[in-house]
Amino acid sequence: MYALAWAGGAVAYVPFLTILLPIRVSAMVGADRVQWLAYMTFWGAVASSTGGVLFGWLSDRSGVRRPWIIAGLVGAVALMLCVPFMRQPLQLLGLIVLWQLALNMMLGPLSAWAADHVPPEQLGVLGGLLALSPALGSASGALVTIPAIAGPNRSLALVGVLVCACVLPALVFAHPLDTSLLAKVEQHHRTPPGRAARAMWVARFLVQICEATLFAYLYYYFRSIDPQWNASSIARLFSIVVCTAVPAALLIGRWSDKRARPIAPLIVTALTAALALMAMAAARGPEAATAAYVVFGFATTIFLSLHSAQTLRVLGCAKRRGRDLGLFNLTNTAPSLIMPWLTVAIVPRFGFSRFFAVLAALALAAAFILVIAARRLKNSRNASQNA
Repeated sequence: MYALAWAGGAVAYVPFLTILLPIRVSAMVGADRVQWLAYMTFWGAVASSTGGVLFGWLSDRSGVRRPWIIAGLVGAVALMLCVPFMRQPLQLLGLIVLWQLALNMMLGPLSAWAADHVPPEQLGVLGGLLALSPALGSASGALVTIPAIAGPNRSLALVGVLVCACVLPALVFAHPLDTSLLAKVEQHHRTPPGRAARAMWVARFLVQICEATLFAYLYYYFRSIDPQWNASSIARLFSIVVCTAVPAALLIGRWSDKRARPIAPLIVTALTAALALMAMAAARGPEAATAAYVVFGFATTIFLSLHSAQTLRVLGCAKRRGRDLGLFNLTNTAPSLIMPWLTVAIVPRFGFSRFFAVLAALALAAAFILVIAARRLKNSRNASQNA
């Protein structure tokens, strides 16, 4: 139920930000769509970054998570339903900012639930389960863009219904594990935070810049290669990629738990993402571009899911989990503060190929940083065992 609830967040933002919002921006501003989408991505990321830290901290201080999650769920769905009433791009931008705040009122405390109740020896499996999040998010995108099911406005309402269906079961029926028992387990298994935590943060930040670019501009990228691609086709491709990554993430996560090698899968998937971006930079036709994107999406889905779980291994004090996870969540939102301006600076002048070459270098750097993080975690574990 927790994995389904976490997937509810992806169901909220994946179809909206990748398909429904770009379509609405294109209809509203026409030729200026890339610039306006960049503005909305930037200020939405500011709101998301602020909201993640703020509401995670507030849930720490209040000592409860559920009321914040419920309030964020109601606010996010209500604001999404207000999108059709926006007539000017500035109005839509303001609504996106408020929507991001509400969404992170839900996601910030929800992320702390996992830190509160999942033992370290199950973090790999948790990471595999979290791969359901992008899978269900992309599947919802494919569903709500089928013309026979929903039009532009009805799609938003359908997204709201799907989000509620994902999140409410955990809020109503879930019974978290005994935190006192988990505290005893943590004393023997938690890795002390420090340089490894900073390395994990930077590595995810770099990979997220790559992922956020494809997330926001996937529709425009495929349309630039082949104008015959439509929203439904792109949404289906995205859905197929992340859905096929779910069983792989579960198997790899279980393997990392049994072998006590939490970082090794992250290194491999970061390297794979870099190679896929190089292939996208060199692609000249829709077939090559599609194949390269499939590999990239597969690798980054596994990377981000497993990384989200292994982050819990390097958290600090239990009383600050919501706030600390809000700071880690900056790796998800801060790239959107950089990516729009990087895109606007490179793509109009040099095209997507040159931009993907830059992103490939970032993914390679992330893999190198994770090698360092793996060594630090191993040394810390050895020192703890010797003590």
